[in-house]
Amino acid sequence: MHRIRVVARLALVSLLVTLGAVAQTPNPAGHWEGKVQSPDGEVAIMMDLDKNEKGEWIGDFDAPDRNVNNLPLAAIVLKGDALSFELSGFPAKFDGKFSEDGLSISGNMLFRQEMTMPFSLKKTGPAKVTLPPKSSPLTPDFEGRWEGTLEAGGRSLRLVVRLEKAADGTATGAMDSVDQGAHDLRLAGIIIDGLSLRFSLPQAGGSYEGKLNKETAELAGQWSQGGATLPLSLKRPAPPADKK
Repeated sequence: MHRIRVVARLALVSLLVTLGAVAQTPNPAGHWEGKVQSPDGEVAIMMDLDKNEKGEWIGDFDAPDRNVNNLPLAAIVLKGDALSFELSGFPAKFDGKFSEDGLSISGNMLFRQEMTMPFSLKKTGPAKVTLPPKSSPLTPDFEGRWEGTLEAGGRSLRLVVRLEKAADGTATGAMDSVDQGAHDLRLAGIIIDGLSLRFSLPQAGGSYEGKLNKETAELAGQWSQGGATLPLSLKRPAPPADKK
């Protein structure tokens, strides 16, 4: 009889330990606000995390002071009290741990694989995930390389836009800002409607809308960023001259 009571007591302790572990598993779903300690001061950041209809974690990231808006999260991993994620098209990875009450996260952001900056976030409400729309199928008229120059603030910025097909046939692409030394900035929400094209650049809070001419050689449109709208034409580069 004594042995039965000991076994029952041990089983109860095991059950309580298991229930305690389950209760302590944090729920990252929600709207989070905080800051990153960058070399030039604190940067306000926001993050939203939730699950989609497939039960997969999705999210977006904002740094309003740096014109970063609705940048999709990638490689979201939740393991125990640890959370890690990356920023799509941006060289940053976050590794953090939840507090005991699951209402705050603190850790480090690794930028460009060379700079580590501490960050902290607090849950302030329900998730409000905003992701770019799914890109359209890429048509031959828009596929390839486009070049243009943006006149902004007394500066001429050479831009290169590359559009290509993803494995499923939808449009994918990237932008280079040649004079700023920024390369392979990933585009999002590439929408093609007849001769019209639009896409966003979440890393910079920018977007473009343009219309293709009948010769399919030039896009006339506008670049929008930080509340400003500027004209921007994109042209296919001229073929190299034949060498004699």
